Amino acid sequence: MKPITKDLMLKPVKEYFLMTVGMIMYSFAWIGCILPAKGVGGGAAGLSLVLCHAVEEWLGVSIQIGTMVFIINGILLLIAGFIIGWNFGVKTVYCVIVISVGMNFWQSVLPEGDFLHLERILSVILGGILAGMGVAMCFAQGGSTGGTDIAAMIINKYRTVSYGKIVIYSDFVIIGSSMLVGFHIDTVIYGYVMTAVFGYTVDIIMAGNQQSSQVFIVTHDYEKMAEAIVENIHRGVTLIDSQGWYTKKQSKIVMVVCRKRETAMILKFVKTIDPDAFMTVGSVMGVYGKGFQTLNKI
Repeated sequence: MKPITKDLMLKPVKEYFLMTVGMIMYSFAWIGCILPAKGVGGGAAGLSLVLCHAVEEWLGVSIQIGTMVFIINGILLLIAGFIIGWNFGVKTVYCVIVISVGMNFWQSVLPEGDFLHLERILSVILGGILAGMGVAMCFAQGGSTGGTDIAAMIINKYRTVSYGKIVIYSDFVIIGSSMLVGFHIDTVIYGYVMTAVFGYTVDIIMAGNQQSSQVFIVTHDYEKMAEAIVENIHRGVTLIDSQGWYTKKQSKIVMVVCRKRETAMILKFVKTIDPDAFMTVGSVMGVYGKGFQTLNKI
């Protein structure tokens, strides 16, 4: 049993604080940027916006978007509970509540209309960036915004479908369905732009800082190559036994993992030492160990 330390006690406080900030940012992106620009998007928030507009247009009843987000997520949680069990994380329920409260709060205090006075496309892009930043903060702390995540769990109970496909298909349908409730084609286009910006922002924040390169170098001058990389780039090198099938000669492959910015320097050294070297460069989403991210931060 781990001893209770100050860091251990403060960790959940930090996690829930960052999730709260992220969800408040996410809710502001929808209410302060996307809604005034008459835009739409995917996920539970996008579906809520479409449904709120439909209910107001057809029934004359005005429902706050945050309330609709809570209703949709609540229904999905109930369905998922009966189908796959009630083992939902507390963080998911917490984030759903914060999003709902945050959206209703911003909708109550922010002035109506385009108070930011931005071009429509800029407002949609800003909303996508802020929403992406908020969701990335939530994901980094182990939280979830519900919506598509819950739908994915329900679908995967019966069919194995990748999470990415579920997100793409659901967002495509939700944004496209906005035309059925009075929105025009320009709204749909802006919706797809917002979704693309949102997804790119999440990817950049979640993986951009951790992304590294894994370089494999096939050369007969592997000793000289390894020494040059260690001395000049200050990166560890691993030699892997190999055999060229055409020449049947035994050799070694030089493998090095480095930051993205260091890749160009390594390629220059390779070209200088052995212009005929064969290389492959691949992207690595996360590297853990000395010189990179430490395991205790995961």
